[in-house]
Amino acid sequence: MAERMVGKQAPRFEMEAIMPNKETKTVSLEKNMEDGKWTVLFFYPMDFTFVCPTEITALSDRYREFEDLDAEVIGVSTDTVHTHLAWINTSRDENGLGELNYPLAADTNHRVSRDYGVLIEEEGVALRGMFIINPEGEMMYQVVFHNNIGRDADETLRVLQALQTGGLCPANWKPGQKTL
Repeated sequence: MAERMVGKQAPRFEMEAIMPNKETKTVSLEKNMEDGKWTVLFFYPMDFTFVCPTEITALSDRYREFEDLDAEVIGVSTDTVHTHLAWINTSRDENGLGELNYPLAADTNHRVSRDYGVLIEEEGVALRGMFIINPEGEMMYQVVFHNNIGRDADETLRVLQALQTGGLCPANWKPGQKTL
């Protein structure tokens, strides 16, 4: 049975990641919290697939908008940092990622994927999950869905902005509109 995470403290994580400058560093929820940042944490099944690069590059292309909202984006799969780097070093024209504006983290021991409830145990890969965590570490949004469907960068930005209003946002609310 799945457990509700929204409204609770998000599972803490620390993972090795390939950074936008292609260096390997550690990313963590604690660091984002210390910096007063929102965290947009998303999981995808694996590198060098078909749907994944479309959403990873779409989020990267919109990264400045996330940055303007004091949010750090972190992509996660169960692949290694070496595989992430190879994929980033492959051009978009060749089903690669090319340059990215946020880190890709390696959950090789599957701990973080398991903690966030997205791990497909028998395959050792993650479902597509999107989690938005406020600067105090509270899980504000979670959605997990089938791996055949890529996520929407516009919707992710809309939800982040809605959460940041602190108000009640009606159906079809868009940034700049009144809250209830």
